[in-house]
Amino acid sequence: MRDIRLIALDLDGTLLNSEKKLTPENEAALRRASEAGIEIVPATGRFYGGMPDFIRELPFVRYAITINGAQVLDTGTGESVYRAEIPVADAVRMMEYLDRLPVIYDCYMDGWGWMTSSMQEKAAEYAPTPHNLKMLIELRHPVPELKAYLRDTGRDVQKVQAFFHDLDLRARTIDELRLLFPDAAVTTSISNNMEINHKDAQKGKALAGLASHLGIDVSETVSFGDDMNDLSMIETAGIGVAMANAAPDLIKAADRVTESCDDNGVAREIDRILASLC
Repeated sequence: MRDIRLIALDLDGTLLNSEKKLTPENEAALRRASEAGIEIVPATGRFYGGMPDFIRELPFVRYAITINGAQVLDTGTGESVYRAEIPVADAVRMMEYLDRLPVIYDCYMDGWGWMTSSMQEKAAEYAPTPHNLKMLIELRHPVPELKAYLRDTGRDVQKVQAFFHDLDLRARTIDELRLLFPDAAVTTSISNNMEINHKDAQKGKALAGLASHLGIDVSETVSFGDDMNDLSMIETAGIGVAMANAAPDLIKAADRVTESCDDNGVAREIDRILASLC
């Protein structure tokens, strides 16, 4: 068994169970890994302020991969170890494309969510769960019109996100946007969303950037995930672990499959890893 010096973990559907909770078993396993000298790194599509308090308050978490890899944050200093953002002109063009479709969309910029107010008013029609609705309401700052706001600010964008009713339309849109914006990475993370990041804003590239910053070889890293925005991280890490509840294509790409997020799969696999290091 190779040395393991860093463990990166997706949150929803991976470290957190289907109720969006960190179980005592998973928290205890993270603590044991930290005590063994392993860096524990949340890796999420959320911005840092949108991560649950109980994750941000874990005393052994110093770095976080956020917004699908658009930023790696040093939580101790507030500095970015890694950044990859969408040029504002491209973000506006993406939104102009989405305006033709029956969707609502938002963006992340400067570590917060932004949304056209009229679209936010429709959030309940598109949010797949009460949790997602809560995030769309509480973690988005409404503006009269998002494209105009971006043009006025001139600041680059960390992520553009859209929500669909029609999943076939989502699949076609993903294919079209990949052709129209070759510098973009287009993925999904929940049942009806689409997430657009800069092509270098991938969890895998962010993991590699953080490992380099810390003087860790990527072969000494483990990653856990459940959806396609975790694919690059699963492929980049020395050991990529998919949850039993993961997307089929992610399971195919993983080195290992652990139990589901509702069966403390993270804790079980971490304990197997720690046992193999003894």
